[in-house]
Amino acid sequence: MRTVADRLDLFSGKLMTDICWACLFPVRIAGLPIGGGQVPAGAATSAFCGCATGAGFTIGMWEPARIIELTHAPGCSAALGGSRLPMGSRRLIGTEGKSAYDSTDVAFWHYHWYSFPLLILLDLFWDRKCNADGLTDFDILYLSELDPTWNNGELAFFTNPEAAWLANPVAQAACLADATAATAGSPIDSLFWCAGTWGNLYPFTGVQPNLGSDPRETSLAAVRSLAALHRRGMARRTMGNDAVCKAPIDFFVKKSAYKLTMFYPLPETQKAHVIGQSTFTWGESRTIPGPGEHQLYLLWRWSDCCAIYE
Repeated sequence: MRTVADRLDLFSGKLMTDICWACLFPVRIAGLPIGGGQVPAGAATSAFCGCATGAGFTIGMWEPARIIELTHAPGCSAALGGSRLPMGSRRLIGTEGKSAYDSTDVAFWHYHWYSFPLLILLDLFWDRKCNADGLTDFDILYLSELDPTWNNGELAFFTNPEAAWLANPVAQAACLADATAATAGSPIDSLFWCAGTWGNLYPFTGVQPNLGSDPRETSLAAVRSLAALHRRGMARRTMGNDAVCKAPIDFFVKKSAYKLTMFYPLPETQKAHVIGQSTFTWGESRTIPGPGEHQLYLLWRWSDCCAIYE
């Protein structure tokens, strides 16, 4: 991990040089977009709003909110300078759990979720009253090593039983349409079980076919973790007319409300990619042996908010 620690210092000049600042746009104020970029179809449409605390106008923008770290090494955190997380007994650390599989058959990645409200950390652009989840600092939110469902599909089924009726040829064939739409930049929200060209969103586990592409495998693991947190009521939807006053808990991920940029090992600084977008358009050139065994993504979410008059 020393190589990773030497190359990744999260709180350094990388907060300026390795962030896609153009990905903040468009910023929409009272329904009027400022700057280029795409406004998601489900974003708030009203110009003015009223909440229990008062009336105001709506604002919306792409907000960098989370760091998702993917690693083969349980407990190893590149985001924390290459340190190992103290998680107590080794029996708590999850593994693939499939010793009969050859390493060429399956891929398995652990994930770590970090709170990363970058605009609040840097005191830029964003009103703290528009902070949907109240997180104001960098912090660890979730570790897959402590989640027994991440390496066991049978246990995961009990947290998302809808996987039973999604495992059919018709549902899987529909994912071809999502793959095409996602590569064009607009994933299909109604096909919530699909992750575009990355694969099937279900089951919510870290075990997946090994296709020899780290960006694709880590992207699928990242979006599965996002979907799992939504399904368990641990993530809020920040987009839509009903989210301007208080972000509701949404049990199914709305793919169009999110986009990602790779932060490590090779950052995307010019534009972001949507969930399911082909890695041939953004990621295959970012496969690096060694340090590339740890990949970090910056998760952007569209946030609608009511700016109250004072």
